[in-house]
Amino acid sequence: MYQERASRVPGAVAWSRAAAAPGTSGRVLPDGCMDLLLWNGELVVAGPDTRAYTTTERRGLPVYGVRLAPGTGPRVFGVRAWELCDQRVPLQALWPDRQVRGLRERVAHAADPLAALEQVAAEAPAAGAYEAAGPRAAALTETVAALLRRGAGVARTAGHVGLSERQLHRRCRDAFGYGPKTLARVLRLQRALRAAGSGLPLAETAARAGYADQAHLTREVRALTGLTPAKLLRTAD
Repeated sequence: MYQERASRVPGAVAWSRAAAAPGTSGRVLPDGCMDLLLWNGELVVAGPDTRAYTTTERRGLPVYGVRLAPGTGPRVFGVRAWELCDQRVPLQALWPDRQVRGLRERVAHAADPLAALEQVAAEAPAAGAYEAAGPRAAALTETVAALLRRGAGVARTAGHVGLSERQLHRRCRDAFGYGPKTLARVLRLQRALRAAGSGLPLAETAARAGYADQAHLTREVRALTGLTPAKLLRTAD
């Protein structure tokens, strides 16, 4: 069983998934986010995905995660997002090993592992080699994500925040893991999945989410997830 709730980390979602048998596979869809996980008993960072990521359970343990809002991962982990794109890496690859060992023990043995994991994310020192930019850059990142989420084009978004398209691409890669065009595709996918998941017919979903038509929706969903919309929705049931 999968459960989620709003996190004490601003803008984040705290989630958990019940233990599955070792060898069980899962499919994680791209959402523009980075996650801090307790997965297979270890602290792991999930980088931003450009396509569906297939997971395999090794130890049959529950999974706990804090899904950070798009663009906020670098401020938590101290690393440019593109460096972790389409990857799952141990937290000790980013933070000092001794520190991570202590955090893992604290989270794994907590009465509420999810709350303990949230605390790790909330108190993160951004201890990596990359120093995430300050409040002004964070505000710009939030504005970019909001504009693209609403369907604004790349040129309009760049003009709104006072950057050239090349500058916007560089900022997006650092903050989100990929350029604004890819981020817009991922955010549009999430809009479509929410609409279709609520029972909206696929043709209307395509129109509301900003696709040219249902065929365009189907091509994009297959490219990003490996499945057609209908099959993806059946899998989620």
